[in-house]
Amino acid sequence: MALKITEECINCDVCEPECPNEAISQGEEYYEIDPLRCTQCVGHFDEPQCQQVCPVDCIPLDPEHYETKEALFAKYQKLHPISKKSESF
Repeated sequence: MALKITEECINCDVCEPECPNEAISQGEEYYEIDPLRCTQCVGHFDEPQCQQVCPVDCIPLDPEHYETKEALFAKYQKLHPISKKSESF
């Protein structure tokens, strides 16, 4: 499942730089998460980094974008493909 940022966001700017997929950006009123780029940090970290640093706990799972761990990992692989050259090592 992708994550989402709720209206409780205080625009503190700590989540955006923590996202390894560049899924977080400033919205009109508060930060937003692009569900097409959010992998809950699968492939990078054991836990979503944005949730770890959020001081107001405003980043829950987004029930409108349900995905299994396998689907999140597949999305990670598409976002961060391994080049043919590095596969040979």
